[in-house]
Amino acid sequence: MKNLAFYFISLLLLASCSIDNYPAPDAQLFGTILDIDTNEPVEQDIIRGSAIEYIEHGYASQTKQLMIFKNDGSYRNNLIFSNTYTIAPVRGNFVPLTPQEVTVNGETKLDFKVQPYIRVKDAKIEKVGSKVIASFKLQQTVINNVRKIGLYAHPEPSVGEPMRTALVEQEINGAVDANKVYTLELDVAANSNVLKTGNQYFFRIGAIIDAPESKFNYAKAVRLGL
Repeated sequence: MKNLAFYFISLLLLASCSIDNYPAPDAQLFGTILDIDTNEPVEQDIIRGSAIEYIEHGYASQTKQLMIFKNDGSYRNNLIFSNTYTIAPVRGNFVPLTPQEVTVNGETKLDFKVQPYIRVKDAKIEKVGSKVIASFKLQQTVINNVRKIGLYAHPEPSVGEPMRTALVEQEINGAVDANKVYTLELDVAANSNVLKTGNQYFFRIGAIIDAPESKFNYAKAVRLGL
């Protein structure tokens, strides 16, 4: 009886091993979302930011999968199968793109050239007395109104509107003048419960267009000591 029990247990173990014996992902997909005019990376949020939807061909379900951009607009997936995919960046801070068919095999680089809704130009962030002052210009690329602008602070470089410990915002709700210099002032003393003197924080300027599912457009984050 003991030998018989051992025999059946061995069969079950072998069966479970055979079930899990699928090939592992053998390819990598990576790239950057780039401004079609300047060829600069389009800054992103990592929380509620733009995403990449992709569908692997050859399956009846056609299930959409997601990849997330990093703050600097780059992305990388090292665990993807060699195959053909339908891919598109979606719900972003740019004019929507048409999905494209891509063959992924080995190290596959795929950049996305997009038209950002807004470009934050000539950005400058500095500490003046007890305030952090941001000055910048805005280049609007679509006819939709600019909804608001903001300056956001956080201890981590992934700072943005969804990830901030302190902020100052201004409603715009209209078109912007590309030659106008906008200024936002964040009072450090008034935010002393979250911004501690002697510590360093990252500050980032953002603006959002009034469009369905639009996300913030940003300048690069700047680190300042308070």
